[in-house]
Amino acid sequence: MVVTLFALLCAALLEVGGLAAIRYGLLRPASVALLAGSLALVAYGFVVNTNRGVEFGRLMGVYIAMFYLVSQVIGLAMFGDRPALPAVLGGILIVSGGALIQLMAR
Repeated sequence: MVVTLFALLCAALLEVGGLAAIRYGLLRPASVALLAGSLALVAYGFVVNTNRGVEFGRLMGVYIAMFYLVSQVIGLAMFGDRPALPAVLGGILIVSGGALIQLMAR
């Protein structure tokens, strides 16, 4: 399970990082950032699917919780975005749902 969570963390870093690079490339015309973002998104697609032993719906449920957490950290670090209270409350529901999906599968 630790290996799966690590793979999902790497996938989330690639996806959110790729999206952030594309956003950066669009806000400040930077072809390198657009290319790097595109490559990161392709890599994300492969990494998130490396564990074929876990049911796809369960994998994505846990991944979405990981994605939310990573996106909040990168949004703050790269763009100075601070989540509003509704985003924090919704995030608690997302992460709780991911934990529930993982724990109930055992």
